[in-house]
Amino acid sequence: MTTERIERPDPPLTGGERETLRALLDYHRATLAMKCEGLSDEELRRQSMPPSTLSLLGLVRHMAEVERTWFRIVMNGENIPLVWSADNDYQVAYDASTATRSEAFAAWQAEVEHSRRIEQAAESLDVTAYMAKWEEDVSLRLVMLHMIHEYARHNGHADFLREGIDGTVGV
Repeated sequence: MTTERIERPDPPLTGGERETLRALLDYHRATLAMKCEGLSDEELRRQSMPPSTLSLLGLVRHMAEVERTWFRIVMNGENIPLVWSADNDYQVAYDASTATRSEAFAAWQAEVEHSRRIEQAAESLDVTAYMAKWEEDVSLRLVMLHMIHEYARHNGHADFLREGIDGTVGV
């Protein structure tokens, strides 16, 4: 269980495009961390309902894989495997039945830091990289928007998971 309070940044109401995207992405990253705040490893591993194996810890692991894929593999061109699957199976990350907060959060936070460095080093949101799955170039702008979307979707899942654990809503 953790007692650390998560600070969630307020996105600027009149900021520039890149500043706003960066802040919204960090807002959603912090929201996921807040959904997990104060829970034990056992509570974080608690699954939703059969047949789903979804858990808060599984979401954290999944988002580590998503950060790694979009920023390091796609945008930075790194030839690295996923954290939990050498076969690029994103579903493996959801299986958090033996996972711990410390290993999942360490991997996720490391990937977030890589992502931030890659984004900050890019000249502009118009920088592109080849996405093999789509056989197309994608821009950093699209990647950041996709990441915001991905976090927002999964934070909705995290809302329901957290409510089912201890009744906490609306974080």
